[in-house]
Amino acid sequence: MPTIAPAADQESNPRVKAVFDDIRATRQTDFINNMWRYLAFDATLLEQTWAEVKAVMAAPSEIDPLTKEMLYIAVSIANNCGYCVHSHTAAARAKGMGEGQYAELLKIVALAAKTNHLATALQVPVDTCFDAGVSGD
Repeated sequence: MPTIAPAADQESNPRVKAVFDDIRATRQTDFINNMWRYLAFDATLLEQTWAEVKAVMAAPSEIDPLTKEMLYIAVSIANNCGYCVHSHTAAARAKGMGEGQYAELLKIVALAAKTNHLATALQVPVDTCFDAGVSGD
């Protein structure tokens, strides 16, 4: 259940309209998903969040768009964010993620969760060779 109700005419706010227009242009769609509609209750928060998402997820970088979406899915699972699991799974599928890739992703997430819990429970010390803060010289 939402904690706020989105405004009826969100695009009457020129700042919100500008962000929504940029989302439409960047994503090449007329669809504005609920995340942005609910963030629009605060134009500054909407602008800042969209700027970060656009810079990381939409800008060309060394990580390809499908891998970015799959990473987003993994973190969303770990953070228990159902909305983001659904929206980024849909985005990954739109970028070409097949069922085999999705199954493998879930296996990796499940394995990482298991071994993370075991390492945490056992308080396993980090091997010196894995510690980026320790000089190997």
